[in-house]
Amino acid sequence: MSAPGDSIDGRFELIERLGSGGMGTVWRARDTVLDREVALKQVKPVDPAFGERSAVLRERVLREARALARLSHPHVVTIHQILEPAGSTHPWIVMELLPGRTLQDRLADRPLTPAEAARLGRQILSALRVAHAAGIQHRDVKPANVMLREDGTAVLTDFGIAALHGSTALTQTGEMVGSPEFMAPERIRGTDSDPASDLWSLGLVLYVAMEGVSPLRRPTPLATLAAVLDEPVPSPVRSGALTSVLDALLVRDPAARPDAAALDALLAAAESGRSPQPAPQAPTLTAQAPLLPSPPAPRPRTDSPRPAAPTAVRPAPRSRIPVIVAAVAVAVAVVAATALVITLRDRSDSPESKGGGTTSAPPSTEQPPKKKQPKAPNTEPGTIPEGGSWVAMLYSEPTSSGAAARDSRLAKVRRTVPEAQYLLSDDYPSLRPGFWVIHAGPFPHGSAALSYCAERGLTSRDECVGRFVSTVAADIKYLCYPPASAPSGTCRRD
Repeated sequence: MSAPGDSIDGRFELIERLGSGGMGTVWRARDTVLDREVALKQVKPVDPAFGERSAVLRERVLREARALARLSHPHVVTIHQILEPAGSTHPWIVMELLPGRTLQDRLADRPLTPAEAARLGRQILSALRVAHAAGIQHRDVKPANVMLREDGTAVLTDFGIAALHGSTALTQTGEMVGSPEFMAPERIRGTDSDPASDLWSLGLVLYVAMEGVSPLRRPTPLATLAAVLDEPVPSPVRSGALTSVLDALLVRDPAARPDAAALDALLAAAESGRSPQPAPQAPTLTAQAPLLPSPPAPRPRTDSPRPAAPTAVRPAPRSRIPVIVAAVAVAVAVVAATALVITLRDRSDSPESKGGGTTSAPPSTEQPPKKKQPKAPNTEPGTIPEGGSWVAMLYSEPTSSGAAARDSRLAKVRRTVPEAQYLLSDDYPSLRPGFWVIHAGPFPHGSAALSYCAERGLTSRDECVGRFVSTVAADIKYLCYPPASAPSGTCRRD
């Protein structure tokens, strides 16, 4: 057990312990060669009996050091060197010593104003953008991992559980590393290859910073996981101009979140005191335009398994039932649970379609009508007109989930939207790559797509958004969200 006064590698003298986390303990130390103070990170000791786990932790902390060494940014903690003292079972990382305190400590005094939160958010976002550009996802963005310098600027720390693109995942089967209340839903499901997962976490950090409460925290880790997966995020009440930004970030479909560039523009507007409104041709994150007349029902497609449902019929609201079965075991680098198995929620069946007609029978005998047997789902991809078109995006399934998961999700969506189809986002530069986009349409304009969503009771951003699908990369900016009340928004394409 290390203690103040110990010398590490004959050069660094431990002064005081600054804090401990899932990956280890951080000390304030003095570099006796350069006569300066530094931060020393020691990997948390593991029972020698768990040899394999010790090796995993050792490799994980070394990856943290290599990842940080690749970055040079004012809002990312600087790493100086890696120490592997003789006889030690774990390495030490020599880092920049950051004077000040964590954002978590700062929030104990009072919440941030929207302008303060916007400024802080832009700094954290700039750190994430440079990390994402280097192929690094942070995976544990939370107030305790944001240090505030004495001048108030933010520094993102603790990349200890970052996953580098192209590297073998180190997390053992069932092991969860990270803070459940700040984790993106897709990370809990195990499909977290999109940097948008870090943006969800940033959105929750900003929510906590302004509202003073953690909206998805529950009494137990498992209850927290269930809330992240399925419960709505309460509407913020103190976030002012940033309310629309939080609404755009905290959607469970990563493909529907704004990208880093769009998010930075919104935060910059809020920081300067302006309402974060996009330009007329940009995607609308806060709807403004009046409701347009509902368009005619979309034409039935020849490759649809069933004819399109009449637009006058609104199915009953869907319910979602989260079912979680988990087993929890002791682990060093685990915040919430190890050996966790989660059975995700399913969408309940919508009202059954009733069939008409009668079966053949003797003239004197009347037979009750029989229900039509549903056809097998048609899983052929849909087509988009040349030049592009608007669609109502109902769900996006990561391609990494596999074709079977795609077909299962499509079948579930078709219980309420029989005409739903899918397309591969990789084929359309206006969409974020790596997803099968389940959609209805095409439609002549974005407001028509939103009207379609409203007519079917799909009025939340987790259920339906308007997307412009085309082969032009610049068209990725065209996106419109339905508000809870009625479809509206600037969804035109100039």
